[in-house]
Amino acid sequence: MSRPDFWDNPQNAQAVSQEHKRLSEKLSDWTSLSGRCRDVNDLLDLALEEGDESQLADIGSEFSALAADLDQYEIRRTLSEPNDHCNAIMDIHAGAGGTEAQDWAQMLLRMYLMYADANNFKTQIIDSLDGDEAGLKSVTLTVSGPYAYGLLRTEVGIHRLVRISPFDSQSRRHTSFASVFVTPEVDDDIVIEINDKDLRVDTYRASGSGGQHVNKTSSAVRITHLPTNIVVQCQDEKSQHRNKDVAMKVLRARLYQLEESKKAAEVKKMHDNKKEIGWGSQIRSYTLQPYRLIKDHRTGYQSGNVDNVLAGDISGFIKAYLLDQAALVDKAG
Repeated sequence: MSRPDFWDNPQNAQAVSQEHKRLSEKLSDWTSLSGRCRDVNDLLDLALEEGDESQLADIGSEFSALAADLDQYEIRRTLSEPNDHCNAIMDIHAGAGGTEAQDWAQMLLRMYLMYADANNFKTQIIDSLDGDEAGLKSVTLTVSGPYAYGLLRTEVGIHRLVRISPFDSQSRRHTSFASVFVTPEVDDDIVIEINDKDLRVDTYRASGSGGQHVNKTSSAVRITHLPTNIVVQCQDEKSQHRNKDVAMKVLRARLYQLEESKKAAEVKKMHDNKKEIGWGSQIRSYTLQPYRLIKDHRTGYQSGNVDNVLAGDISGFIKAYLLDQAALVDKAG
């Protein structure tokens, strides 16, 4: 009996085709950037040779745009993990501390939504649990777009906030924690076998906003995968059928990640990052009082422009982490 050919497996052929497409896009981007670099250099040489200062403003604008695009290309260059190109599923959970931590979880959600919007990613909140007085106890959202997972996996860990509490009548300084966990959305061509007998499906009335229909019918869906005790739920859509479809997509992603964690030590390390949401385990500190500074404890990268960061300008932190990890890989190799 002859050995099955590699190309006989449709999934292998699909994977190679997708990788070829991604590499072709990277090569095309690099060719375009190289051409723009030459054009700017030629224009600058010509302007200097002719003493034409009127062109310098236009050249400066093109140089700034080119620098920004090169910066983005440098970030994308580091995204070489198998699932980096995938969409992302992000979970944010408030730590201990009641209203303070729940408000911090909502602040993080706003930060990531604004980052996604600035980078042309599409987002959808598929489940959330409101805080007792303000904020959120937990929220799950999808972020869709090229390399969404590769970029946002840098945010996995505990985020620590220090500020004067807006909920404290004595205006004391408080420390709050929230955790962020990110998994890749599984490609449709990847087969994840899920037996109906292994599922418990519960329906309930959605508790969040969403209009009269959402709140008055049992449209929300909670699915428990009995063998692993993984629980996923969705209440964002108006129909029970659509909520179940979205919840199953999240379940497929969680089961895929679970399998990958058994095979790959790096993915297992990512799962191990789900530490106690408290002191000594934070990846980043956001200090608003007594001074204003945001610092990533993994890379040392920091920014004093607190308002911009909380408004979604986290690309510097993402870039620093990806370049730091790429340097470790190059050193190990």
